[in-house]
Amino acid sequence: QVQLVESGGGLVQPGGSLRLSCAASGMLFSVYDMGWYRQAPGKQRELVASIRSGGTTNYADSVKGRFTISRDNAKKTVYLQMNDLNPEDTAVYYCNAAHMFGSGDYWGQGTQVTVSS
Repeated sequence: QVQLVESGGGLVQPGGSLRLSCAASGMLFSVYDMGWYRQAPGKQRELVASIRSGGTTNYADSVKGRFTISRDNAKKTVYLQMNDLNPEDTAVYYCNAAHMFGSGDYWGQGTQVTVSS
């Protein structure tokens, strides 16, 4: 079955960096559009960044210029490089895989990112 496993979260000081990874298994990774979402306490889950199967990327305005999404199809992994983090970035970050033709949508279990001094 399809599994998405996130890693790389943790506690970081404002201005710091983290790199999240999402390793996929049980799927033909290259035909999935991948995304990172986040959910802060009391807020709705929101899209942070996405990367299409063909490589096109999209970012939320709040993270443009600070976050970079990338994928390695050979490793079946999607990454989120997060720089210049601020407390508003504190949330649980979730990995999402959506089949490019709409025949499957999957979520990881989430990884906590806390930005605090």
